[in-house]
Amino acid sequence: MTFDVLSALAAFSFVSSITPGPNNLMLMASGANFGFRRTIPHMLGIGIGFTIMVVLVGIGLMQVFDQLPATYLILKVFSVTYLLWLAWKIGNAGAPDRAGQVGTPMTFVQAALFQWVNPKAWTMALTAITLYAPDRSLTAVLLVAGIFGAINLPSVSVWTLLGQQMRRLLKRPRLLIAFNWTMATLLVASLYPVLFTG
Repeated sequence: MTFDVLSALAAFSFVSSITPGPNNLMLMASGANFGFRRTIPHMLGIGIGFTIMVVLVGIGLMQVFDQLPATYLILKVFSVTYLLWLAWKIGNAGAPDRAGQVGTPMTFVQAALFQWVNPKAWTMALTAITLYAPDRSLTAVLLVAGIFGAINLPSVSVWTLLGQQMRRLLKRPRLLIAFNWTMATLLVASLYPVLFTG
């Protein structure tokens, strides 16, 4: 891979990792509701889970979609349903210190597994392999995954920090409820490209 292609891959990794999407919106909500430290497993689950996903997509899962197009539709329906359920959970999340409303942040395993139903993650992985590892050689796939792994975690951490900073402004329960419903609405809105394009 030439330096120009490597630079383009790094830029693609950064832009696709830092822009709003289900992962980043959920991290922002988690940062606001639980703080940075308690959200670390969630961030690590995204970073490591997505890196593994890129490798598996590159070494064979793309062929499944090529040979069985119906599997893509099944994935889309499942993903949308799961994201709507997550949006409902975020919207109804209570402040962590309210009696009877104590929530828990997403765990490492939950966040890693979430990548498999995250439409943006699928789009990122399929695009990255198509553009930057078109021969699907193991070396090229591992390089793409490694670049994403190195760039993704710092990028998604920004959203958790933003949520943590917003936590100071969300001391009043009404503000936190409004914030959570805003995040839930944005999560649903992030489904627009999945539902109405392609």
